[in-house]
Amino acid sequence: MPTSKTPPNKARILVVDDTPDNLYLMGALLEDDYQVATACCGADALAMAGSETPPELILLDIMMPGMDGYEVLRQLRQNITTADIPVIFLTALTSIEEEQFGLDLGAVDYITKPISPPVVLARVHAHLERAASVRGLKALSGKLSRYLAPQVCKSLLDGSRDAEIRTQRKKLTVFFSDIKDFTASTAKWQPEDITSLLNNYFSEMSRIAEEYGGTLDKFIGDAMVIFFGDPESRGVKEDALQCVKMALAMQRRMAELQVLWRQTGSGKSFQIRVGVNTGYCDVGNFGSDVRMDYTIIGPEVNLAARLEQAADPGGVLISAGTYALVHDEIDADPCEPVIAKGFADPIPVYSVRGETAAPADAKVLHWERLGMRVLIDLDRLPTAERAAAALQLREMADRLH
Repeated sequence: MPTSKTPPNKARILVVDDTPDNLYLMGALLEDDYQVATACCGADALAMAGSETPPELILLDIMMPGMDGYEVLRQLRQNITTADIPVIFLTALTSIEEEQFGLDLGAVDYITKPISPPVVLARVHAHLERAASVRGLKALSGKLSRYLAPQVCKSLLDGSRDAEIRTQRKKLTVFFSDIKDFTASTAKWQPEDITSLLNNYFSEMSRIAEEYGGTLDKFIGDAMVIFFGDPESRGVKEDALQCVKMALAMQRRMAELQVLWRQTGSGKSFQIRVGVNTGYCDVGNFGSDVRMDYTIIGPEVNLAARLEQAADPGGVLISAGTYALVHDEIDADPCEPVIAKGFADPIPVYSVRGETAAPADAKVLHWERLGMRVLIDLDRLPTAERAAAALQLREMADRLH
């Protein structure tokens, strides 16, 4: 049976060996400095590694009956919850081939038997420090990813992009949205209500932007700026199509949010306007040696902002350049050209009606008649309860007859 000694505030180490004397020796060596748990077989080791209090390091014997150390390590690496736990092999095997085999499987080190206590303590300490550093970097990257677009954060971490002032000229599709009459509409709201609804709105729209592959540039008050085509691109046409589909998905979700907000009894809601334009922009890192911003600039960016200002509440207004790329899959009606500040000529524009084959992906189902109100939020209804909900709806329908 697995055992453990758990002094508080100390790193947790799991020692796995089928020989009781070896477990006792390792426990006695480590227990003054660490929390020590022991397991005498691979199955127990996997169970303890996947528990609510997993070890921060595993010392794993290779030669065990039933499931050897290699197989234990394979299964640890295949499980997302245990894949990052560092494993040091304890073994009497000394051949280079066997050591390389274990390292290829994902072991971080080897300690040969008979063990040298100073070597064990030194390597355990070193790998625990290294693992703590890795966890710290992951936590930091997670925090940074909330300030940077996911694509930008990924490119910085994998080395494909450097943190230096550099831009390039690329054909992008640019999205602007804002809340119609936000300042006037919220003038009498409490700050807490504004914060709650605005953060809820931004969270929902950001999730949709990530789903469609957009690079979230920035929030400007109640406005959002998103672009497609850098640092990742599916091609100019597909980038434009994804952007327009994203805009439609956002407007659908806004309609659903308005229903949900009304059901909370807050009486507060708003509508958004969207403008989309495709053209050549300068994209990259702008700023100084001490502070940079990854963003886009250029007349085509300004035009997207002007289209957003000209759009109807709840509408999506796109430029002729964008329409030319998406007209095969997007239904849109030509509108009166827009007279835009900073542009000498009127701008041909199209008002988007929807996708040629509209998706059936509504997440909030809402019916309201005199004496009847039905609201189903599929995001909040657990899958396990949907069958029961369907049965209840059928029973209600039977009573109507």
